[in-house]
Amino acid sequence: MILAGALVIVGLSFLLPPFRNYQLATVGAYFCVTGGLTVLTGLNGQLSLGHGALMATGAYTFALAQNRWLSLPVSLVAAIVVTTVAGLVIGLAAARLRGPYLAGLTLAVAVVVPSVTSTFDEIFNSDQGLSVALDPPPGTIPVEQWQAWLCWAGALLSTSLLAVLVRGRFGRDLRAVRDDETAARLAGVDVARTQVAAFVVSAACAGLSGALFAVLAQSVSPGAFPLTLSLFLLMAIVIGGLGSLAGALGGAFLLVALPTLAQAVAEGTGSPRLEGNLALVIFGVVLVVVMLAAPGGLASIRFRRRRTS
Repeated sequence: MILAGALVIVGLSFLLPPFRNYQLATVGAYFCVTGGLTVLTGLNGQLSLGHGALMATGAYTFALAQNRWLSLPVSLVAAIVVTTVAGLVIGLAAARLRGPYLAGLTLAVAVVVPSVTSTFDEIFNSDQGLSVALDPPPGTIPVEQWQAWLCWAGALLSTSLLAVLVRGRFGRDLRAVRDDETAARLAGVDVARTQVAAFVVSAACAGLSGALFAVLAQSVSPGAFPLTLSLFLLMAIVIGGLGSLAGALGGAFLLVALPTLAQAVAEGTGSPRLEGNLALVIFGVVLVVVMLAAPGGLASIRFRRRRTS
């Protein structure tokens, strides 16, 4: 399956113009984080409003490591490791919280992380952010094409590992805890450990996604990871279909397509200032329509067609 997906991406990258390749790369980078958030929220039932902050953690770690060692693999691993540790800390606290209290904790993380970058401006260069030193693509490969290959390599590897995890005992434990914690405990499932593990796995995916976005933008700044990003991520996996990696892919596509649509509409009306708010409005409208037409998300439509055929 990984090979088939890789062949499709490589084939598309040769057919698409540079800007579309950049968008293709962006979908791949988003797919990493939506896949991890699907495991956390869709399969384990933990609501997170702070995954944008975890992406920022991965992005800043990547930028600092890359500017120091100029080694892409080392920087990617560093970003994943640091964000995983951050996810472990948050997960340990989250395992004791439920509902709005858990949402409040992750929301606080989303607010605190940008403040840290402004406080320690000697390291993070405050609101101006950090530029990322990157080697040119190998050979004569165009930059956008190389970015698409890199982002989708990360997306395919991470989601394939997630697919293996959720199909095994770990996935059964996640669903058991989500459906009924008391019953899960009686069945011998360590609820706290399962919840922390879900947060750790999801954080690792968010760190990889943030590092890939640093590669795409070749810079990192607090403005690239606002609170609205966390809201968009959550709405994307709900629209795509909670608990489904196919839905996570659909959500990643929407995260690129809908803001592009909002930008086109804003430019057509001659009011560029509407772009940011208009994207949120469009997401909200799509969310309402999808929930009315297909409460299980877009992925449920496909499964419903299979059952009726």
